[in-house]
This record gives sequence, C-alpha cells and structure tokens, in this order.
Amino acid sequence: MTGKIFVIGLGPGNEDQITPQALKAVADATLFYGYKPYLDRLDLGEHQQAVASDNRKELARAREALDAAAAGAVVAVVSGGDPGVFAMASAVCEAIETGPSAWRGIDLEIVPGVTAMLAVAARIGAPLGHDFCAISLSDNLKPWDLIELRLLAAAGAGFVIALYNPISKARPWQLGRAFECVAAILPADTPVIFGRAAGRDDEQITVHALRDARPEHADMSTCVIIGSPQTRIVERPGKSDLVYATRFARRPS
Repeated sequence: MTGKIFVIGLGPGNEDQITPQALKAVADATLFYGYKPYLDRLDLGEHQQAVASDNRKELARAREALDAAAAGAVVAVVSGGDPGVFAMASAVCEAIETGPSAWRGIDLEIVPGVTAMLAVAARIGAPLGHDFCAISLSDNLKPWDLIELRLLAAAGAGFVIALYNPISKARPWQLGRAFECVAAILPADTPVIFGRAAGRDDEQITVHALRDARPEHADMSTCVIIGSPQTRIVERPGKSDLVYATRFARRPS
C-alpha cells in the first residue's frame, strides 16, 4: 500500500496568504516533515504528527518523507513561501530520481504558495511588472563565482533581480559583494527594495538608491529586490511611495 505526499508552501508568514489548496493538504495529511519554524506555524490535530529537522538537511528530509509515503502514510513536506522556489519541491524530485524505483509510483502533489518576492512586491507596488529573475546568494549548493556571473548577466540584460538568502551570520559578505557587482552596470540611483517579513506584524520595507544600499539593511528574513534602469518611483503625498516596473522596456545601452 502506498500513501501520498504533498509538498506545500505556507507563504511568507501571514496566515491570510496560505492558499486554500495548501490548507486542504494540511487537513488531509497525517505526517508532516519540515524545518521546525515552518511546522510551528501549523495547528495540527491529535491524529497528526510533526517531524522537524534542520534546515540544511533537505534531501534527508525528503527521503524520510518518501519512505513514510511508500509505507502508506499521507505525508506533507512543508516549506515557507512557495515549495518550488529555493525550497523542498526540488529536493523531493531529486530524491525520487536517485532513490528506490518504488518512490516513482508514489502519488505526488506539489501545492504552490506565495513566495517572498511576490509578497514584498505587492507591498511596495509592482517592481516585478516586467521581466525579472530570482537568484539565491547562498553558496552552499553552488560556487560564488557562478552567482557573480549570474548577477552580472541579469543586470546587463536589464532584469529586475530578486535576491533570496541575502545574508546570514555564516555568510556576512555576499550581499555587499552582490551590490558591487550590479553597481558596475546599473545606474547609482537604481531603486533597491529591502522587504523584511512582508505581511507579518514585524514587517519592515524600505527603499534605497543602489549607491546607498548596505548589507546591514537586510537579515535572514529579508528579500531584496534590485530594480532595473526602467524601474520608477511614484511619490504620493501622505502615503508611501510606489515602486513599479514599466510595461515597456528598451535595449540596455
């Protein structure tokens, strides 16, 4: 008997941003695997069990969840944000590819969620309204020189850039270096949005010109959005400024 595995995202932290589809998956599952702060956001019943693990053990977590589903359990693998954006969906797919052939027969449902860059963008205007990309600054799973190459390529092509995992105690210098990379290409007045805990009670969203953007403006709960030369700021008396991407683009000079 095989069970089922859901891979779900709980959004950026505001309960209103958890999708009805994700809530249904939570109601259907009996066994939950994830990073403890994400599991703590769930209101589980007596018939449901949470299995917490370290955030750096994604593949091991995925394998354990697949083992449970193969044994007949209805399992939910829990991420914040969207499970397919720098989260658990890719780890589950990798585990299925490299694991026992029986895992390929498990019923798998990946449930989308609201990822951090969308939550931040909605709070400030429409900075992702034209072409954009997302880059993780974590060099745990890829070399830093590749990250720099992608930053330079994205800035040179005129993409708005959403930065995930911008800074941590173990990685204190990467965000500053990322700003240096894009500053070699982008105008100094390019808007940079620091969106911390978007939609939560401790939300803090600020906008700085690229010349003034500093690593200390961010922490592990921050998504950073670097604008393009076409990004605009609209001042509104008595209200917060709007930051948006124009609906048209021109070839970078």
